[in-house]
Amino acid sequence: MCRLLQVSPSAYYAWLHRAPSSREREDAQLSGMVQTTFEKSRHTYGTRRLKMALSHQGQAVGRRRIGRLMKEAGLVCKTKRRFKVTTDSNHDLPIASNHLKRQFAVDQANRVYVGDITYISTQEGWLYLAVVIDLFSRQIVGWSMAEHMKTQLVNDALLMAIWKRKPSKGLLWHTDRGSQYASESHRALLKQHGIQQSMSRKGNCWDNAVSESFFHTLKTELIHQQTFQTRAQAKQTIFEYIEVFYNRERLHSASGYLSPVNYELRHQAA
Repeated sequence: MCRLLQVSPSAYYAWLHRAPSSREREDAQLSGMVQTTFEKSRHTYGTRRLKMALSHQGQAVGRRRIGRLMKEAGLVCKTKRRFKVTTDSNHDLPIASNHLKRQFAVDQANRVYVGDITYISTQEGWLYLAVVIDLFSRQIVGWSMAEHMKTQLVNDALLMAIWKRKPSKGLLWHTDRGSQYASESHRALLKQHGIQQSMSRKGNCWDNAVSESFFHTLKTELIHQQTFQTRAQAKQTIFEYIEVFYNRERLHSASGYLSPVNYELRHQAA
């Protein structure tokens, strides 16, 4: 081997028994931290979020170095897949104006909520999920799951947010033009609690981009990574993802790479 590579035997044995360099020792320590943080993120963090997570631990590391350590450790993020739209806007129900107008940056909690519906496949059939998101922190403040897409699904999610957060009258509530959100009972619920309704323009998913983004994250990081045997299993897994991981642990780029709960706590303290 030495003759083939044109290396002297003494040089080979010197390399074989040499002590690791300071850089190699640092890499070994950082690699362990990267792997631990990556596992804690449920295999969802790329180099950008890992860099921020490590900085919260007092480690200033560049994304290129993190990427190299991830590659050496065989760490691969969960991949994205396309998913289908569930909105039914082909109806003759009243449509609210788009008061939000893509103003997704909000400086106080409980001023603007956005919501939407998605579906989850199980071996028992479809499970539908409706969510309510506070635009200030991107926290999921209300949610509901059922085997149907009736108006009760979205009403229950919004009622959960109202009971939990007790927003003042004048709250802006933005959704797409789905028939559930345009229904008489949903509009009555909004009137009862002094909530102003806002809806996306026809066929424009970007008007409700925050809700779409959350569902994309949910599908990528959780739904598409496993098969649910029952609706009950799916409900338990989604509940744990929202309340334990997404709201309290997952770093969000729109919140300065803090979790939604920590972002609100820091704002309250300030």
